[in-house]
Amino acid sequence: MSPVTATIPFSVLDRSRTRQGQDTAQALRDTVRFAREIEALGYHRFWVSEHHSVPGIAGSAPTVLAAAVAAATSTIRVGTGGVMLPNHRPLVVAEQFGVLESLFPGRVDMGLGRSVGFTDGIRRALGRDKSDADDFPGQLAELLGWFTGTQTAHPEVHAHPAEGLRVPAFVLATGRGAQVAAEAGLPLVIAPVQGEDAMLRAVEAYRADFRPSGWGEHPHVVLSGTVAVAATTEEARTLLLPEARATAYSRTHGVFPPLASPAAALADAAATTERERSLFEEAQRGHLYGTEDEVAAALDKLLARSGADEYLVTTSSYDRTALLDSYRRLALLLGLSPPPPATDMTAGLK
Repeated sequence: MSPVTATIPFSVLDRSRTRQGQDTAQALRDTVRFAREIEALGYHRFWVSEHHSVPGIAGSAPTVLAAAVAAATSTIRVGTGGVMLPNHRPLVVAEQFGVLESLFPGRVDMGLGRSVGFTDGIRRALGRDKSDADDFPGQLAELLGWFTGTQTAHPEVHAHPAEGLRVPAFVLATGRGAQVAAEAGLPLVIAPVQGEDAMLRAVEAYRADFRPSGWGEHPHVVLSGTVAVAATTEEARTLLLPEARATAYSRTHGVFPPLASPAAALADAAATTERERSLFEEAQRGHLYGTEDEVAAALDKLLARSGADEYLVTTSSYDRTALLDSYRRLALLLGLSPPPPATDMTAGLK
């Protein structure tokens, strides 16, 4: 077991991806079942995401899905990675998380992002446009103010049951997210979207600019990324092909398709344009995959360079059995400790 990777919490983000031949209802049920499996393996958090009108992703209402996950589990922290704040009124977001925290006290996380709808049509349907993301710092400040009772936009209004509660808030590093997190004194969730070196520079700037707040006294960095562990390097790489193909397709068609089998993903990529084949290759870069020894070495190097406080694993694949096996292998590699067995999965509601 690696001494570096064993010293920080590891968590999971699930995007409720649909598979070819599967409907969205099954994808959502799979997410809830997956959360119970992840809890049994000893991971720290289980987060769900927000995507509107995306055919290959079923999770469009993250706080609703988080409630289902929390009700089906008993010990793991549950949250969002994240709620896209420009799509919503801060009061409504505060109320939703206030309800979650009231039902499942001490287990709820509030991950927040600044993205708006994926396409122009979706943004119009949401009543938003790209410029709404520019006011993310103000929206975030108002949201936090609903919990502390200090928001000034609507002094005659109070958020019930949020006011007086403290739900841990995290900022996703999209756009100016790292700077916003530093200025607000909040934890940062960051992925190597522009490459590892760029990510590490953003982390360094976040730590340098961090302003202690009532929500956090010290910088807290959650690295986010894809990790796949299998018996062989090639098996681990194969696990990542469906998501890579879907990502490449989304960048030329504006939608994420349901995940196809690795063989279908390869065949589809081979039959497309040169640009899509290039995007397919690009989507396979920057991930950590391989055998236990290979992944341990890669994680040790990354975590030593970054000094990260947590790691959020975001792996998706067509084969759910192989995907769970990857998470199981990673948990064993990290020496994660499963929680005591729960006798009542509705305990969080009592």
